[in-house]
Parts: sequence; C-alpha cells; structure tokens
Amino acid sequence: MSDHATHSGIAALSICEALLLALNDAKVLPEREIVGILQDAAASHENAKGATEDVEMHTAVATLINRIIAGGNSIRRS
Repeated sequence: MSDHATHSGIAALSICEALLLALNDAKVLPEREIVGILQDAAASHENAKGATEDVEMHTAVATLINRIIAGGNSIRRS
C-alpha cells in the first residue's frame, strides 16, 4: 500500500472516530448504536469474498474494527 493510501486511511479512521464521539457527546446516538455501527462494519468485512489478498485485507480490517470496539476508541464509556 502506498504512503498516500496509508495516510488517507489513517485520516479517514481518525475523522470517523471523532464523528462517532461527537454524535455520542451530543446525545444524537447512544453507545449501543455506535457499537452496532462498528459491528455492522466489521461484519461486512468478515463476510467479504474475493481473491486471497482481498480476503486477507478484509480480515485485517474486521480485526481492527473489533479491536476498536473492544478498546472503546470511538466511544466514551461511562
């Protein structure tokens, strides 16, 4: 993956995490809904089909999203 793609991905992840935190802080979405969004995103990658390298990438993405859920990065847990 190129540096540009890596940097773009990190930027997108940071922006999405900030948006999820802002939605929770503003009481637009409760924690359970945010976790549900993340679980749906992980599931779509877990169920992805394709060439071996594509499946490996999707598996890595799903693992990362599941780590975000477990770590609470996008949720201010009380």
